[in-house]
Amino acid sequence: MGDKVDGPAHSPQQARAQASAITSGGPATGAEAAPTSQLRALFDGPRLSPGQRRVAQYLIEHLTEAAFLSITELADRAGVSQPSVTRFAAAVGFSGYPALRERLQSIALGALAGPGEEDRANELQAAVDAEIQNLEHLRRDLADPERVIRVGRELSRSTPLTVLGLRISGSLAEYFGYAARRIHPDVRLVTRGGSVACDALLQSREAGGTWVLAFAMPRHAQETLAALRVAREAGLKVALVTDLALGPLAEEADVTFATGTGSRLVFDSYAAPGLLAAALLQAMTDADPERTQARLEKYEQVADQQQFFLRD
Repeated sequence: MGDKVDGPAHSPQQARAQASAITSGGPATGAEAAPTSQLRALFDGPRLSPGQRRVAQYLIEHLTEAAFLSITELADRAGVSQPSVTRFAAAVGFSGYPALRERLQSIALGALAGPGEEDRANELQAAVDAEIQNLEHLRRDLADPERVIRVGRELSRSTPLTVLGLRISGSLAEYFGYAARRIHPDVRLVTRGGSVACDALLQSREAGGTWVLAFAMPRHAQETLAALRVAREAGLKVALVTDLALGPLAEEADVTFATGTGSRLVFDSYAAPGLLAAALLQAMTDADPERTQARLEKYEQVADQQQFFLRD
């Protein structure tokens, strides 16, 4: 199964096929809507270990039964350990086995019900449906907000606070950095890799910074991994927002927030990671409400004086 590394998220052949489906307005084909195709879309992205591939193959071959098994039963029938099933769920983008099983049940029940609204959807609607699923998974993950609150508090205390996002992940880092500057006195944005990122991280640590918030969307850049290693070696703690809870990037992070990305179109979309970024910003504002209020009021005064915005 393929590995997501630096570069576009889809092959040229996939890109041409998806672009054709969009511009023609045609619906997804029956093969795309089939349960097997849906499962392969879930499992073909990350690099899986041999044990994880056994789990994937068992699910593909026995979906209607496997979707309702406990983690113990699935591990036994696939011939792997329970931790292997848990790691498999994380590797394919879920917070744990319960979230994966819920998705499997949805696919299985859809197959039993026959063609429905999802099968009649065009490619753009299918992409929206996939993002809705990602947001549903994020909603369940946030049922206990304690981890987000705790990390938001630590990010608020880190002065300076470094926000890292390279290549395609730069857009999320830009958004977070733009908003964080309204409520934090020293936010340093790093969107260039190599020695530039290295210098910025070392300078942040020398200036008293304690945390880096890093965004790493697929396909994952080698220079992001290098930057996280520099940060750790310098003594900075790393909070990582990415799509997989396991792997080399997560191994370099102190805290990992794994949430799904939309991959139905030529280029990925980031509804769930964007909302998670907003949740971390909210946690930062709540961590120091007096500073937040003072900074926001000061910014509004400057904005009015300089006429930054149109008057409605």
